[in-house]
Amino acid sequence: MQTIDRRKFLMTAAMGVGALGLGATVGAFNAQAQENRLRCVWWGSADRSRRTNEVISLYQKADPKTAISGEMIAGSDYWTKLATSMAGRNVADIFQLEPSTIADYSGRGACMELDKFVGSSLDLSGFGKTEVDLCRIDGKLYGVGLGLNSFCMMYDAETLKEGGVSIPKEQITWKALAELAKDYKKNAPARRNYWAVPYGGRYHYVFDVWLRQRGKLLFQDGTIGFNKEDAKEWFAYWEDLRQAGLAVSADIQTRDDNTIESNSLTLGNSAIGFAYSNQLVGYQQLNKKTLSVGMLPGEGEGKPTGHYYRPGLIWSISSTSTKPEEAAKFISFFVNDVAAGKVLGVERGVPPSKMVREAVLPSLNETERKTVDYIEGLSGKLDPYPEPAPIGANEFDRGVMRPIADSLAFGRASVDEAAQNLVDTGTRTLRKRG
Repeated sequence: MQTIDRRKFLMTAAMGVGALGLGATVGAFNAQAQENRLRCVWWGSADRSRRTNEVISLYQKADPKTAISGEMIAGSDYWTKLATSMAGRNVADIFQLEPSTIADYSGRGACMELDKFVGSSLDLSGFGKTEVDLCRIDGKLYGVGLGLNSFCMMYDAETLKEGGVSIPKEQITWKALAELAKDYKKNAPARRNYWAVPYGGRYHYVFDVWLRQRGKLLFQDGTIGFNKEDAKEWFAYWEDLRQAGLAVSADIQTRDDNTIESNSLTLGNSAIGFAYSNQLVGYQQLNKKTLSVGMLPGEGEGKPTGHYYRPGLIWSISSTSTKPEEAAKFISFFVNDVAAGKVLGVERGVPPSKMVREAVLPSLNETERKTVDYIEGLSGKLDPYPEPAPIGANEFDRGVMRPIADSLAFGRASVDEAAQNLVDTGTRTLRKRG
């Protein structure tokens, strides 16, 4: 593969770029001086919250008439509170989504169309057209991508080495990952409740990659894009590992609420964790050992990798916001201001604005550079960006795939039953909401 210059990549990348309990109010509000009040909500790690609040403070200094109340909500509580606020028509002015949820929430009327702000209060001139269009649903812009990322595998190479195993530089195969788990158990020093690999059967985004490697899709034409045999093969792989004692046990794996803090890698129960590349910054903050990052497993050289560039996270404006223009101005500042970009780094992904990318590059620390190196290294190994995830995709993840995989891991269902349930319940969920 041709070597790509990091600076050139950051300057020219035009591929796709890529919550509501813990609250943190930013600043003391002066009712007379501050005419505009906005609420901004997101999910993520404590490090993301710190960075976001710093940018909010920068913006309030630049625009003293605007007061922004920032709130970070952890884990699945974000989606529960978002649903509640939608029902009460009280969604925060600015709220965070991701590729798998923007079609869902825009389709249910939560997001305001942003095209009318582009070129005035919302400056996207530093983005490539492809980057902007990644947040379009049916031709209408419903969000702004905050960074470029992809799927990845994070791992503690030092601990794996203690068990006599290592992750290859190129994409490891699924078969080799299973052998690695077996060899690690045989050779590593005895350690209670610790495994090389997690029980990955419950991760919809890993299933997405696995399907693409086989010419299938997770979602297609508004419904599921796989069949029972695909699901059986997927679940059987993880059950074989679990039943042999080679993957994280069910009681530990089910603690994972799809957050950095609850992942088995961070909890100290596995040497490997599946995640998104921009999350390396947050993972490293919470892990004592130095982490490495690589591709999710695949089918071998010359086969599709299943990976694609995606807008890691997205800002959207509530359809019920009474100050949408002021909200658009804040988003514009968030993605275009150089000082803000230096605070944000690559925690939400590689910045979409080429001016900000150029400014941020020299200030990146070692962990952040690993993120950029990883995204660079994927060039030439990627699948096309998929069609927007259908309405109900978020529920498919939280309410369908995770519970079904957990039921399988606890022995309450067979592989065949779990596979049939995933197809049947997944189809009903997407059709019901579609």
